[in-house]
Amino acid sequence: QVQLVESGGGLVQAGDSLRLSCAASGRTFGSYAMGWFRQAPGKEREFVATIIRSGGNTYYADSVKGRFTISRANAKNTMFLQMNSLKPEDTAVYYCAASFRDYCSSYGCTEEADFGSWGQGTQVTVSS
Repeated sequence: QVQLVESGGGLVQAGDSLRLSCAASGRTFGSYAMGWFRQAPGKEREFVATIIRSGGNTYYADSVKGRFTISRANAKNTMFLQMNSLKPEDTAVYYCAASFRDYCSSYGCTEEADFGSWGQGTQVTVSS
């Protein structure tokens, strides 16, 4: 298993930027895929972005494509989510997650069920 800790959330205005971080420990960081999910009040948790273990491929939800960028620094056991041009509808608790499935680590996965370890979440609130 892997322990994941998110940070960087906060309250911002529409159009602002935020950078979330996810620190991992417990397994070799470069051996598994990582992802970001979010859950808005009253809604199901949804996929945001994922990055394969090498960092070579990334995938995004249509709602954030072009505004968010996922990246990872394997030497520092850390993943990031750069969020630009934030909108009120981006308000949610953001979770980082790790996938140990070999297929996901090599090609990328977007389903919650493919991710086996989760952080506690960090709140992002975007005011209009």
